[in-house]
Amino acid sequence: MVSLFCRSALLPDGWARDVRIDIAADGAIAGVAADAEPGGSERAAGPVVPGMPNLHSHAFQRAMAGLAERAGPDGDGFWTWREAMYRFVAQLTPDQLEAVAAQLYVEMLKAGYTAVAEFHYLHHDPAGRPYADIAETSRRVAAAASRAGIGLTLLPVLYAAGGFGGAPPDDGQRRFVTDPDGFLRIVDAMRAAHAGDPGVRIGVAPHSLRAVPPDLLAEVLAAFSARDGAGPVHIHVAEQEKEVADCIAWSGARPVAWLLDHAGIDGRWCLVHATHMTPEEIRRLAASGAVAGLCPTTEANLGDGLFPAPAYLAAGGAFGVGSDSNVSVSPVEELRWLEYGQRLVRRRRNCLADAGASVGAALWRAALAGGARAVARPVGALAAGRRADLVVLAGDHPALYGREDDLLLDALVFAGNANPVRDVMVGGDWVVREGRHAGEDGIADAYRAALRGLTE
Repeated sequence: MVSLFCRSALLPDGWARDVRIDIAADGAIAGVAADAEPGGSERAAGPVVPGMPNLHSHAFQRAMAGLAERAGPDGDGFWTWREAMYRFVAQLTPDQLEAVAAQLYVEMLKAGYTAVAEFHYLHHDPAGRPYADIAETSRRVAAAASRAGIGLTLLPVLYAAGGFGGAPPDDGQRRFVTDPDGFLRIVDAMRAAHAGDPGVRIGVAPHSLRAVPPDLLAEVLAAFSARDGAGPVHIHVAEQEKEVADCIAWSGARPVAWLLDHAGIDGRWCLVHATHMTPEEIRRLAASGAVAGLCPTTEANLGDGLFPAPAYLAAGGAFGVGSDSNVSVSPVEELRWLEYGQRLVRRRRNCLADAGASVGAALWRAALAGGARAVARPVGALAAGRRADLVVLAGDHPALYGREDDLLLDALVFAGNANPVRDVMVGGDWVVREGRHAGEDGIADAYRAALRGLTE
């Protein structure tokens, strides 16, 4: 048993002073006491908050950030970006994937993310053939997470079609496509490899309604539920207006409504994006218990649109944030742009909190709670039984100096761009100290070598 003494810490019922956090050998929090004596505890060097779960990431896309920002002759959007992504991913090797993922996960940790849900669909070789070990690339992602020290919820992706109604996939999708049997073999291999590992959870991700026909969706959900009845299920939905129109043409229903009507959406689910919804879909999704997976920087980068956050929050909906394409790796920026997007549209300030409440604190707390549910691991709070995943902020940082409690979180989210994260603990282990990750130099060297191979 080790202990950490915090002069101030964000606990589930609010900020507290002189907090002692006792951490068991397995990385779980054994107890939390406020107004305590430090005794022989290690002393945190600043205010302590729970680490943020990142509920949606495509790790390999970190290596292509900035490569799709040249204007085309006929206007650009998600669909032209997707073609650039297909061209990029066609050359990626397992070694390069692992190097890119490890670099990304170090960046996440240094930014204050302590857990990540990796929506992993790069399964096969460049010709679309399974590797000798069908779970080869999933194992590389897990190895990268282990090396970096971040908590992992691995979500192997089922990708079976190129469009609604079972349209055949095109060549750009050949590395992603698998059948239910191959998909479940990947899931089973990763479940066996990480059985009993508190740092890893295995879930599933039917990619989207356009990529997974209804019969296959029902088949894999039933098979996965038989393996893990509480396991997380993530899906892309209603990210693009074209997707909505195509879904209506196929089924007569909008995609969020179709899922709610046919897929048994409940608290296991994370609906990623859910950008384009009617008021009725908003109400029903909020009531379902599912988490909306919001990725504001990627949604802005791709020109997706704005999530209807005010109506969804008013209906009691849960959300978390993710870095998705990893053009930005910062929970602060995700939350800032979640609020700023609404300010621009509504032409007013402080849109996503109740009257008199701290906007930064409200967003941070909500993203902790929703993110923890989406990654399906005991994280997101400094409380007994949760993992000891926490962030020590640099209280003397110019953006934070003199700010306490919820004002500190307002400053964290809205005051400046320099990173005020000082130390980061995951599962009781310090992975970042004084802004540095112990393995970052070697990981960065491998990342640079991977990029050289990708650009030659």
